[in-house]
Amino acid sequence: MTLGIFRCAAVDSKETLSEPQISPAKLKLLMHSISKLDISHLITFDYPQQNAAGATCTAQAWAKTPPQLHGAEKAAVIARIKQLLIEKNAALVAHYYVDGDIQDLALSTGGFVADSLEMARFGKNHSAKNLIVAGVRFMGESAKILSPEKRVFMPDLDATCSLDLGCDAADFATFRALHPDRTVVVYANTSAAVKAQADWMVTSSCALAIVHQLKVEGKKILWAPDRHLGRYIQEQTGADMLLWNGACIVHDEFKAVELEMLIAAHPNAMVLVHPESPQAVVDLADVVGSTSAMIKAVVEGSAIEYIVATDNGILHRMRQLAPNKVLIEAPTAGNSATCKSCAHCPWMAMNGLQGILNCLENASGEIFIEEDVRVKALGCVERMLDFTQNHPDLLAKAQHGFVKNIGAA
Repeated sequence: MTLGIFRCAAVDSKETLSEPQISPAKLKLLMHSISKLDISHLITFDYPQQNAAGATCTAQAWAKTPPQLHGAEKAAVIARIKQLLIEKNAALVAHYYVDGDIQDLALSTGGFVADSLEMARFGKNHSAKNLIVAGVRFMGESAKILSPEKRVFMPDLDATCSLDLGCDAADFATFRALHPDRTVVVYANTSAAVKAQADWMVTSSCALAIVHQLKVEGKKILWAPDRHLGRYIQEQTGADMLLWNGACIVHDEFKAVELEMLIAAHPNAMVLVHPESPQAVVDLADVVGSTSAMIKAVVEGSAIEYIVATDNGILHRMRQLAPNKVLIEAPTAGNSATCKSCAHCPWMAMNGLQGILNCLENASGEIFIEEDVRVKALGCVERMLDFTQNHPDLLAKAQHGFVKNIGAA
């Protein structure tokens, strides 16, 4: 199995939010794990980033890349997975960011490909006794929180998220205790232990609607963990929000200056940006939205060209649904870089066909959550699902800072 070290820097050294992006304890554990790795097949991906003053701030993350299957071997593994999904009464649920082969496999076997909100809803409502979740760990945990009677498996339990890593449950508890007057709203990209401390969980598909409603009710909000998404929601809703200082290592890398140059080269292109991106990038967007909103924009939009600023795994589904549209990856680096757009989550890349087969053959990668934590976390997740089910109009109409003609971000 190939290993990779991904290095990704903070966008703006002028940001002074006090909370750490990763706790000392978790950083120590992470570095210990790295020290034990077999580096004989190590690939290093280094994306240094400097501000105008030349300062650089680098955070590290590691990920394993599964072996690539080809030809007869790949066909045999896919056939075996299809057989076992039936025999084991299992359903495959995949995120838009995972490998295209996995997305196709999920759709061809009666599974599902979606954003994290719809993944959670599908897993809860599906009759299968076993769920295979191809994505990152918090997605598997969300499925288990909602469906404790089901067995939930993941191709690789080490597939995590920089937002999750950067919001340690103990550190968050300390932060939350300092602000007992605030309603706690956490993004889906957090651990079950953090969700257990929250009043609400949100995804990028429903965050604007829920925060707007809380503002109407006069609530002050403690938000975690993505500072960029939090800032965007705060700007759009006018809510009183205290933000945790976290960021996605993929979206944090998009460059406004390079995006401006790309827009100049493609003046008729529609620019689609995920709200986890830095403000300077979001400000250049025609559409700011979740993965589902971005796909909808491509499918329903009148433009021929689309510049897409999110994980490039989404391009697979976009091409399937809109084969006549031209999709252009937004830049994460300048012209001199060896990789001008490297927008792919290293942990999403850990999902492989062999890992799915291992789940089905060996019951590997099972998600377990302590029952007291699960019960506490269930409240904020169900509150979100109930809200989105009872207020579908808020997710479809352009109001209160929603993206025009697209719906909730």
